[in-house]
Amino acid sequence: MIKTQSLNENHRFRALYGRGKNKAGKTMVVYVMKNRLGPVDRLGITVSKKLGHAVTRNRIRRRIREAYRLHEQEIKSGYDIVIVARHAAEHAPFEALMDEMMQLLRQLGAAEAKPEAQANA
Repeated sequence: MIKTQSLNENHRFRALYGRGKNKAGKTMVVYVMKNRLGPVDRLGITVSKKLGHAVTRNRIRRRIREAYRLHEQEIKSGYDIVIVARHAAEHAPFEALMDEMMQLLRQLGAAEAKPEAQANA
């Protein structure tokens, strides 16, 4: 991930949960808040123990991180982003995870609008 740092401090997660904007989808909930770090993004991924053992949780986390990495250039700079996985993320196809993540980020204003060429294809 080129311009993205890891978000791993508990008080930053809590700040996003409390003051950030959020949107929920079938497989995830995305929280977004502007940060004051300029062109730096910070990403945090949360997967509850209710979703399974460590192997399952780490697999979900890796898939979400990869979906983010593939679309990183479309995400606007200067945001803290927390993605909370839901139970449906475990069995969802990778394409569905990627599409839903980008759709939620666009709705929150943290990602560029979908190009017309792709939207009509």
